[in-house]
Amino acid sequence: MHFGVSMPNFAEYGDPQTFAELAREAEAVGWDGVFIWDHLAFQKGFRAPFCDPWVALTAAAMATERVKLGPLVTPLPRRRPWVLARQSVSLDHLSRGRLILGLGLGDPADAEFEAFGEEGDARLRAEKLDEGLEVLTGLWSGEQFSYAGRHFQVHEALFQPTPLQQPRIPIWLAGVWPRKAPMRRAARWDGISAYSLNAGWDEMMPAAELREMVAYIQHRRDTTVAQPFDVALGGFSTGADRARDAELVAEYADAGLTWWIESLHGFRAPFEEMRARLRLGPP
Repeated sequence: MHFGVSMPNFAEYGDPQTFAELAREAEAVGWDGVFIWDHLAFQKGFRAPFCDPWVALTAAAMATERVKLGPLVTPLPRRRPWVLARQSVSLDHLSRGRLILGLGLGDPADAEFEAFGEEGDARLRAEKLDEGLEVLTGLWSGEQFSYAGRHFQVHEALFQPTPLQQPRIPIWLAGVWPRKAPMRRAARWDGISAYSLNAGWDEMMPAAELREMVAYIQHRRDTTVAQPFDVALGGFSTGADRARDAELVAEYADAGLTWWIESLHGFRAPFEEMRARLRLGPP
């Protein structure tokens, strides 16, 4: 089991220097990963300072040596995949191979897409996500690459260097269980950042439900691929009772969880309280 923290890219956390400081503190007390949300607006009319997640991750990479870093998650449908290819490889090299790339459809559609004249329809965003994944990994190959899709076209492009991590930078896909299409998509890649329709947006799904989800994904994985597959859940706050925490971790590990991610943000508790939870270390 690995343990990470996830933080917004807005409000008290919406400053790259603050995020870098928190990443340094997380590494010092034993967390294995530090992740950041990727929002442009979060909600219509939402008033708070924001920072660019890639700038914040760059600052964190310079401030740390060991922890994994990445966005949870970047909405690929609102990004040009060739720009993301450059950004991700640059950060992979800068961090000496510590990037995990979380990708998804993006949400909410009205504030993050339609407000900027972008298509908000979920089916079209799913098409863009699938095409974007092909373009992204094609450009990572370091070989001349062309692609002709409905949404993206690439004509004999050659991107170098290749990622430091091989065979590629790990890609985690976001998915909401029990919706099956996101699970099938994630099964083709390196991991899933999962949520549940039956739990609050800030709560971990029950361990029994997790076990069902993992079984569904593993049944659809390509068993000829030797790559390990990560299962990440975020939410459920721990820290108040260390003995109870250990029991919870064991229960979820037995159900197939590989990344326990504490979600730290101002909707749950004030910044200093969340920082104190970070400093307490993994459950």
